[in-house]
Amino acid sequence: MANDAMQAWKKKLRQIYGVYTGIFLIFVIALWIGENMGLQQKYIGYAFLFGTIGVYAAIGILSRTSVVAEYYVAGRKVPAIFNGMATASDWMSAASFIGMAGALYLQGYDGLAFIMGWTGGYVLLAVMVAPYIRKFGQFTIPDFLEARYGGKLPRMIGIVSAIIVSFAYLVAQIVGVGIITSRFVGIPFEAGVFLGLSGILVCSFLGGMRAVTWTQVAQYIILITAYMIPVVAISYKHTGIPIPQVMYGQALQVIESKQKALVNDVKEIEVRQEWKKKAEELNAKIKELPESWQKGKTELEEKLKNLPTENPERTKAEKALKDYPKTPEEAKEKWTATMKEAQVMSKPPKSYVSPPSDTKGIINFLALTFCLMVGTAGLPHVLMRFYTTPTVREARSSAAWALFFIFLLYFTAPAYAAFARSEILTNIVGQAFTSLPGWVAKWASVGLISIKDMNGDGIIQFSEIIIRADAVVLATPEIAGLPYVVAGLIAAGGLAAALSTADGLLITISNAISHDLYYKIINPNISPSTRVKIGKALLIVVAAIGAYVASFKLAIIVELVAWAFSLAAATFFPAVVLGIWDKRMNKTGAVTGMIVGLLITTYYIIGSRFYGIDWFGIKTIAAGIFGLPANIIVALIVSRITAAPSQELQEFVDSIRYPKGAVKGGVEE
Repeated sequence: MANDAMQAWKKKLRQIYGVYTGIFLIFVIALWIGENMGLQQKYIGYAFLFGTIGVYAAIGILSRTSVVAEYYVAGRKVPAIFNGMATASDWMSAASFIGMAGALYLQGYDGLAFIMGWTGGYVLLAVMVAPYIRKFGQFTIPDFLEARYGGKLPRMIGIVSAIIVSFAYLVAQIVGVGIITSRFVGIPFEAGVFLGLSGILVCSFLGGMRAVTWTQVAQYIILITAYMIPVVAISYKHTGIPIPQVMYGQALQVIESKQKALVNDVKEIEVRQEWKKKAEELNAKIKELPESWQKGKTELEEKLKNLPTENPERTKAEKALKDYPKTPEEAKEKWTATMKEAQVMSKPPKSYVSPPSDTKGIINFLALTFCLMVGTAGLPHVLMRFYTTPTVREARSSAAWALFFIFLLYFTAPAYAAFARSEILTNIVGQAFTSLPGWVAKWASVGLISIKDMNGDGIIQFSEIIIRADAVVLATPEIAGLPYVVAGLIAAGGLAAALSTADGLLITISNAISHDLYYKIINPNISPSTRVKIGKALLIVVAAIGAYVASFKLAIIVELVAWAFSLAAATFFPAVVLGIWDKRMNKTGAVTGMIVGLLITTYYIIGSRFYGIDWFGIKTIAAGIFGLPANIIVALIVSRITAAPSQELQEFVDSIRYPKGAVKGGVEE
């Protein structure tokens, strides 16, 4: 009977999401027809933004619940294929949708570290962690840590780590939301952050994991459709074959050919010399701080004072003064970042398809790949998804489905990057500045594209073009001259990716405080309904704090996400994997290892990013390469020199590894 009910439930879900997909495609076609009939671009943007958020809100309202098991683990009745879609949506954040192709565009072969790390990490997660963690039958990862190691201390360390990791990741998603809404609705970035946040909250606030799960399935359908359609259209436009995953090799040949020609181009060399001069000037200003900061501020104030009110230059001067660093410390950070960018731009383009040739480059490539891989298998918001399946077998199956759904996007990202770079080299480089396309000004207004005539010849050189990683996927349809409705579709997909991950992260942070801290440690007698209410209240608080921090645009999306992965790799991965596969691992070893891993990784992230600390030339985005081995080594040593876990617990760990059966982990409420 139970099996019949599950089959009926799966059939119903397939029908619901089949109809939903059909309606969405009709919606896109209707907007395309509207564009051809004269519908303004801003209204297309409004339709995509508010239409999709409205759908997510409707799902959130229909899925509202106050039942604890429904709120925390979606009632443990999500079929494998749908949990796979939800997991893929939860996993493929703004970094995957927006930032990954951008990293490949800028870095070429070096950017493959993101694809290799994230994909390989999911294989690691599916094989070594997912089915076994489901057998514990808990609600959260701190639940697992207490069940495996005993006592409240492992839970507390897990709570702190979950909040730090998830918050860093959350800020990245909110930045992505702000970029998309500000560009396609025409509002300031800060306002876009809070507008998009309303879409995040309406799902997670009302129904917790239940609402988030069914919303994430809907969001996956939108994001994968949005990702595929533009690049398929571009592939067909350039090669006549609509299979970008196969045909982007032609774009790579164009890139290599044109970039080789740019190395010795006289005009390109002129521009690179200008960048070198700018880098040297910034370096001198940094060395002369704080006097150089005060001098620059005084000059701007004097210029503004002497400009008449009606002078059109006054607006530019006011903006320059507003954007000027508020303190010498802020000036040092901004000028250093700009100096490094100028240094990069002053160098001739390297091969787009060749692997790193220097030792430092190879080490950083491998370190980043490794951190992303093990970080994937330690992310608490992803691990939580495997608590939502009905059985251990469904957990295994859902991991395989998730990997397939993730593969569809990751296999396509290199094509996006290659076609975008080919378009820039072919259709923008060499054109007159007077004929700049309209999309340049639009994306420049949100700070993601900059094209300046550095050598004053009136012709666009490749070294005069700065495109931020976060702009590549969003701007590619316009760069390629596709209908604006395709750009709006991409925005809807990027928004879906950011919102889906943000929902999962908000739930993780909220659960860490309301369930793991308040209920499990402070007040175990609290009623189930009150627990859910506290969780909902915390969602609003955490979301507001995340939006406030995101409004400062602390780093690019991919960098923020890489920090989260390094932190997850250095804290959760060893504790979870050793907890499953090493029955001799005890509480003291696990706790000590997690603390050491967290402290070392955090120290290197902050020190490397802001204070110039450099260990073996490792970049800040691969900081986990130091914390992870330190965690494992300390955990193994400490666990061997302290008392072993009880025989009962060791037998319990042994039983986890068997493929059948599930451990009853707490009473469902």
